[in-house]
Amino acid sequence: MDDTFRKSRAHAPPGFFTTEAAGLRWLAVPGGPRVVRVLGVGPDHLDLERVDEVRATPDAARDLGRRLAVLHGAGAAGFGVLAPGADCGYFGPLDDPLPLVAGTWGDWPAFYAHARLRPVVAQGRERGVLTAQDATAVERVCGRLGRLAGPAAREEPARVHGDLWSGNVLWSRGPGGAAEAVLVDPAAHGGHREADLAMLALFGAPHLDEILAGYEAERPLARGWRERVPLHQLYPLAVHAVLFGGGYVAQTRRLLARLGG
Repeated sequence: MDDTFRKSRAHAPPGFFTTEAAGLRWLAVPGGPRVVRVLGVGPDHLDLERVDEVRATPDAARDLGRRLAVLHGAGAAGFGVLAPGADCGYFGPLDDPLPLVAGTWGDWPAFYAHARLRPVVAQGRERGVLTAQDATAVERVCGRLGRLAGPAAREEPARVHGDLWSGNVLWSRGPGGAAEAVLVDPAAHGGHREADLAMLALFGAPHLDEILAGYEAERPLARGWRERVPLHQLYPLAVHAVLFGGGYVAQTRRLLARLGG
């Protein structure tokens, strides 16, 4: 059996596959989650180890939570920084990824406003999906980010996967035969640790309660984190609105209205 899985796209955006490879290597920290191994990379492809999937278990989910806490604790030089060796960032599917704004911000509210929320609404307006009214709603949220983030606004930047929805967590056999999580397809950067957990909740990761319990046992979250889940889900939901339109636009607008006060 071929042990290599190749991702490929002719005329991929510049740096797309090298950025993903750099992110995977950066996320592979001692004691952290298993990360799919990079076997080779080129301008139009990325070769990865093949992952044979099994069903997730509660024990594997709890272990993932604990290991995610270790990964986040590895830190980053600032909010918005990319993995070493990455020249650019992308978020979204292989056939239509959105560019990410990279840089270095000293606090999460400034990063979220300047590198995520304002750029995604601009991308939505360019595609004719979002409107000037949506941009105004985003500005209201940006003006409230410090208050909305509460005590978590003061956290140091974490080393995050950046696109940790359930489809980017595979489950495979570990060395002892038990199931274990394997992370794939990151948009790795220095970000807020709550964002990775909110992404897991967005589309329903299996045994999510066990993941969260494992995380909290290793590295407790700041008070009120459950109320901040929608705040961290705003960006990926807006990306879905930009890419796919339809009901995601309405969901994004409802969330903007809720967060904008």
